Amino acid sequence: MTGKPIRKTIRPSPEREPFRWTFNQVTSLSDDKRQQFVACFSNRQINRLQTLWPFWARSSQLSPPQEWRTWLILGGRGSGKTRSAAEWVRERMENAVCSRMALIGPTFADVRDVMVEGQSGLKAIASRHERPRFEVSRRRLVWPNGGYALLFSAEDPDSLRGPQFDGAWGDEMAAWSKPDAVFATLRPALRLGQEPQLVLSTTPRPIPALKQLLADPTCAVTRSATQDNRHFLARGFAEDLAARWQGSVWARQELEGELVEDPEGALWTRAQLAAAQARQLGAAYDRVVVAIDPPASVGANADYCGIIVAAAVGEGHQRRAIVLADLSKQGLQPSEWAALVAEAYQHFKANVIIAEANQGGEMVRTVLRLAVPLAPIRLVHASHGKRARAEPVALLYAQDRVCHAAHFRELEDQMCSFGAPGFTGSPDRVDALVWALTDLILDQGPSPSARSL
Repeated sequence: MTGKPIRKTIRPSPEREPFRWTFNQVTSLSDDKRQQFVACFSNRQINRLQTLWPFWARSSQLSPPQEWRTWLILGGRGSGKTRSAAEWVRERMENAVCSRMALIGPTFADVRDVMVEGQSGLKAIASRHERPRFEVSRRRLVWPNGGYALLFSAEDPDSLRGPQFDGAWGDEMAAWSKPDAVFATLRPALRLGQEPQLVLSTTPRPIPALKQLLADPTCAVTRSATQDNRHFLARGFAEDLAARWQGSVWARQELEGELVEDPEGALWTRAQLAAAQARQLGAAYDRVVVAIDPPASVGANADYCGIIVAAAVGEGHQRRAIVLADLSKQGLQPSEWAALVAEAYQHFKANVIIAEANQGGEMVRTVLRLAVPLAPIRLVHASHGKRARAEPVALLYAQDRVCHAAHFRELEDQMCSFGAPGFTGSPDRVDALVWALTDLILDQGPSPSARSL
């Protein structure tokens, strides 16, 4: 047989090239394939695999391929962000790429308990022959090759003055008490080696220091959610937190690792709404209202029909309100949103239905009357701008006089953007909220027994 030999293309497989696979790829295989994968290893290879970080890591946990001065690891709780940063430090120190490392945490106890001695800390992830020695009195971690890492608390930024480093890891940066002061002293200290780099692992919070990092072109960002790391978490952990925080700003921030910002100029802040979610009235309500902001049109592109259910209890300045439900919906015909209002009125045993009449006038009353004939209906007319009407209600939140019975993601998103420059669209949910709380507290509505038809 003459001619060039035929070259057979061999595709990667777990049996032939096990070290080119990752844990997530292996878990996606069938049971038979996974057994074949395990069977192809020798005992020596299995021991090596236990400390082979590229096998266990997700792509978001590995150092970004592009050039960077700062690597920002954003992740939810239990997403593996601490392990990602610790493995980066381990690789740099064991291979003598770095010899003088800085470790910074919210407090010195956090550095010791999480970054050094924690389950994903530097001592736990090291191999037996490369495990660093923790010198507590000198606040440093020393590797067998002579390299060491100094421990610092973000509460004492001035302690970073004097030492110099060729690498640094800061954990939970968004929880530092003085992030700007830490960076002001840390940046000049990163002056050893060819390319000193900084790794920051944190669950995001809308603080200025984090926003500045995200705008820095030399900062590489990777993101991961709690659910991404479910294989290495206690059974039901991610699901339990997801159920507790479903749809809330906490779920987006603490589980999905999403930066949820407070635009400048908005009437409400995330902190106010988080506090509102934590409070409860703890008493029987003396008045319940269903407030509605009807849309001016119908169809898929129409505004939402804002429908908010709220209740209140107390007298005078001691009166408090609670938002019970956000039933707002888009694309409904008048008969459909009226039916939804009627259902809410009956379910929550409301005292009155409040409807804005600027769009539709008496038509709104007629549609509602057909849906719920015996309910008291009060039409309200907007004589002031939307912001002017909303400002007194925003003050009620600042005074801790309003609480939320659940996490209302869409409502809270709209509240925290309403009033800020660039806000577009109709604040339908906010309008309904404003009418409800104005009736319950600001107007000190009529006695619950007075039901006028």
